[in-house]
Amino acid sequence: MTGLPSSHPNQGAASAAPRRIVVAGGGPAAHRFADAMHARGLDGWHVTVLTEEAHLPYDRVALSKALTDSDVDLTLGSASMWDHTALDLKTGERVTSIDAAGKTVTTAAGTTYPYDELVVATGSDAARLPIPGAELTHVYRTLEDVWSINKAIADLTVKLGRQVKAATIGGGLLGLESAAGTEQLGATPIVINGSPWLMNTQLDEGAGQALGRLIEAKGFTVHGGVFPSEVLSDDDGQVTGVLMADGRTIDADIVIVAIGVRPRDELFRAAEGAVQQFQLGQRGGVVISDDCSTEVPGIWAIGEVANFGGMCLGLVAPANTMAEIVADRLHGGDATFPGFDTATKLKLSGVDVASFGDAFARTEHSLEIVYADPARGVYQKIVTTDDAKTLLGGIFVGDATPYTSLRPMLGRELAAEPGAYLTAAGGGDAPETELPDDAILCSCNNVSAGTIRDTVNGCGACDGNAPVQELGELKGCTRAGTSCGSCVPMLKKLLETELTKSGVEVSKALCEHIELSRQELFDAIRVLELTSFEEIMAKYGTGDGCDICKPTIANILASQNSAYVLDAGRGTLQDTNDRALANMQKDGTYSVVPRIAGGEITPKKLGVIAAVAEQYGLYTKITGGQRIDMFGARLEQLPEIWKLLVDAGFESGQAYGKSLRTVKSCVGSTWCRFGVQDSVAMAIQLELRYRGLRSPHKLKMGVSGCARECAEARGKDVGVIATADGWNLYVGGNGGATPAHAQLLAKDLDDETLIKYIDRYFMYYIRTADRLQRTARWQEELDGGIKHVEDVVVHDTLGMAADLEAAMAKHVDTYIDEWADTLKDPERLRRFRSFVNAPDQKDDSITFVPDERGQMRPATAEEKALAGQQPVLIGSSIPVRATTPELLDQNEV
Repeated sequence: MTGLPSSHPNQGAASAAPRRIVVAGGGPAAHRFADAMHARGLDGWHVTVLTEEAHLPYDRVALSKALTDSDVDLTLGSASMWDHTALDLKTGERVTSIDAAGKTVTTAAGTTYPYDELVVATGSDAARLPIPGAELTHVYRTLEDVWSINKAIADLTVKLGRQVKAATIGGGLLGLESAAGTEQLGATPIVINGSPWLMNTQLDEGAGQALGRLIEAKGFTVHGGVFPSEVLSDDDGQVTGVLMADGRTIDADIVIVAIGVRPRDELFRAAEGAVQQFQLGQRGGVVISDDCSTEVPGIWAIGEVANFGGMCLGLVAPANTMAEIVADRLHGGDATFPGFDTATKLKLSGVDVASFGDAFARTEHSLEIVYADPARGVYQKIVTTDDAKTLLGGIFVGDATPYTSLRPMLGRELAAEPGAYLTAAGGGDAPETELPDDAILCSCNNVSAGTIRDTVNGCGACDGNAPVQELGELKGCTRAGTSCGSCVPMLKKLLETELTKSGVEVSKALCEHIELSRQELFDAIRVLELTSFEEIMAKYGTGDGCDICKPTIANILASQNSAYVLDAGRGTLQDTNDRALANMQKDGTYSVVPRIAGGEITPKKLGVIAAVAEQYGLYTKITGGQRIDMFGARLEQLPEIWKLLVDAGFESGQAYGKSLRTVKSCVGSTWCRFGVQDSVAMAIQLELRYRGLRSPHKLKMGVSGCARECAEARGKDVGVIATADGWNLYVGGNGGATPAHAQLLAKDLDDETLIKYIDRYFMYYIRTADRLQRTARWQEELDGGIKHVEDVVVHDTLGMAADLEAAMAKHVDTYIDEWADTLKDPERLRRFRSFVNAPDQKDDSITFVPDERGQMRPATAEEKALAGQQPVLIGSSIPVRATTPELLDQNEV
């Protein structure tokens, strides 16, 4: 069989047959080449892409999404591109040989395809371990690989009846992504790394050690500095562990190998007897010149199979650049490959990691400016020239905030002293950086800041050279931000800056699915009385929503009515803690926090908490908000615990919600000789009034009985301080990473006026703040600041005081306790099971040990390793997260 007819007409001749391009491989590099040819015009060309996989080209960078969600669609670009008559994608066709003399390739099916130009984009294979038992391991490279891992963990969970121990061999980018994925699937993540520290290719020792501490704090177990020597199994072939070179055995039920990749250069090795031999790199890959051509005319190589400067790298940015260069050359251009950009940024289980440029300071006389805080797991390093002016590289772990603005400045003079960019040191935000036009903003797609500015002010690809004013459209026109996404914050900032310069109002869209701001969406839902996510998306959104708009809509609906937050499909919209009505801890157990209004509690109720904590073996601690937190409850134990608490008169403290947390108080005039007002009574009144009030961010209050301020009221969102003439009201105080003192709003108020002003303040904040915006930042960004707040709340300049008060009155009148409501409904209780298919089964794989202060705590990694040899203090367990509230919401409710 043969492919297209073997003719060689001149390029561009309208009446001649098209020149034939064959692409061997169907990964991201192949897709980018086809896309680049399509964008430049396919007149006179016909492109045939031969991929051995059964799928359209997909995004390997996002494989971790497919590991945890088998239904996710990772298809690159628009599938409609392949409908073009000059583009032909053939799946299930693996190229097995090249006939360079005859200019044909042959596939495993025996089909021969003639070509005029051949682009080899065969990528790489996952490296395998040359040790006994290697055949029992999984690798992390293709969709089939991650689907296999997903199924294996699910099957093992059922088979073993406990949490699966998933060991990933390899502590690099892919290894950590794999381990994080297994953790999301409910397995215990174990990382085995031959290097003494993680990500040793991208991070120096200080950064690698900081990363190790951070992910261990997330529940990962890390074994570094020793290589595995054998994968162990039982007589049935079930993996039981990994034998290390030092003689230790690490228990495991599944082993995943992610130790790197090997270029798939077998086509070039098989073709060595051709008219001209291909030059192969010492560590594999075919050697290319700076135009991405091989030594054989008409044959090009791009992506991981291409060896340039002695290196083959599995990164998306250089692969895309190579694809664009070959497309440019075939269209008569002169683009050249500048070398590998090794910049890396990822977010692993909530931990930021970034590395770029000369991160190891190998440049002669270079300087390293470092901030390290081992206790916090933060490491920031900037590498400059010896005059501390020109940026050469950097590493960020734990706080990668500066990476976005610094990465495009690589090789350029910094706008400030290097130390000013080490934000973790407490010096505030990084200096504002005005990117030069030729600075590369998106390294994955080689898009410069100048291209972004030109597109914003008039996109040549659009009809009429129209300006681009939306982030989604800007990404579509330039491709910036469409690969790894790390440049999106800088892209958005540059878009807004250019629009502001042009006098265009900057979009406040909530996310790419909803064009309205949170304030606009809140008002629309309130006015139209919308009650469901489906109604809201049908009227104001597109698509299925995302992790920005879903919880935001859930929060808005909850703040406008007091219906049970997990009913009517709202459960799937909520954040993890809201779904479980409890705070998940680092070991997967939950904490229980009953409300103790104003910090006042009777001895009898104290006894109930003590009895519950003893019965369930919970760790107890007094919180900063004058409550008692009980840690270590399993998911299925939560209803049992809350039944005892509710029967004793307790209700949910909503420590899990974006809502009122606590109202802290001093003892006040009832007992204290300095108190001038009854601060405890006022604190209890306020907490019972605003309990359950959902808001853009959590809310805290404080009431002090005199000016000595023992309740620290000025550090709260709303602070009340007693005077001889009434109450002084302070607003906008926050703790956290950027603390702010509350500002005086009104003074010497009576009880009724105080509560009226607080009603107005809270409801105005809830209606107008952005998602996750604290009251301090909200006030700062209001036009007029605290004076504007005073005008609205005290003087009613907007004429909405009565409406705000009525909204609060509705909340007070309709408040329900979420846990009391949960306990009444068997259907709601079904959410609280560790295993969907075995509701009575408990997972006893997590060990608690006594601490030095007479309570229990989660076992350390070393203690877990000994758990099978020593008696367990408390046989507690954690839920398999793939079958906890997230899955129940989707499959059962």
